[in-house]
Amino acid sequence: MSNSEQIAGHFLKALAVAAAPTEPYRHWPLCEALPRETAQAIAALPFAPPAIGDTLGKRETHNSTRIFFSAENRRDYPVCAAVAGAFQSAAVVEALQARTGADLSGSFLRIEYCQDTDGFWLEPHTDIGAKLFTMLIYLSDTPEAKGWGTDLYDAEGRHLGAADGSFDRGLIFIPGRDTWHGVAKRTFAGVRKSIIVNFVKPEWRSRHELAFAEAPVA
Repeated sequence: MSNSEQIAGHFLKALAVAAAPTEPYRHWPLCEALPRETAQAIAALPFAPPAIGDTLGKRETHNSTRIFFSAENRRDYPVCAAVAGAFQSAAVVEALQARTGADLSGSFLRIEYCQDTDGFWLEPHTDIGAKLFTMLIYLSDTPEAKGWGTDLYDAEGRHLGAADGSFDRGLIFIPGRDTWHGVAKRTFAGVRKSIIVNFVKPEWRSRHELAFAEAPVA
């Protein structure tokens, strides 16, 4: 069994037992989303956290510093190749569609590796548009990380809760007009590491961000 198949099998088990709360909107919290050694290998990737200053509440404020599981990084780092292969697989795509109701046919896989430091924040936003699916997997292995998960809001900007940001926990939601989320301003005593997994529409312009720019999912 390949590394991608092992990761896919592990993830499918986590997805199968995930709860599905409906408040403030439908979402799926994950426990042990990846094999522990895979999560540790991602967190150990040799990329220094970017020194970006104020994000102005948006990741795209500093696009030039962002890291993706691109064709280049899949070639250079086996864990990037293995994780991308797992989420590109028909078994995982079919399971995600069955569990969430999302239509991912013809979409493209995009995985971003994030290393957020003190001062980072994201304003409430919804991910609507070209993103068909969003999943976050948290990779900081410190006690404080439990409080570093994604914040959930309503349309009026009221804070309604947060995901558990502990190591290898995750959060799935299907972008819609009500899926308000962000990262409230707080102190990060360390690096807040995570990956963001999206399936995006074919018209996604930044092709260099895609794991398989020439291959939509089955």
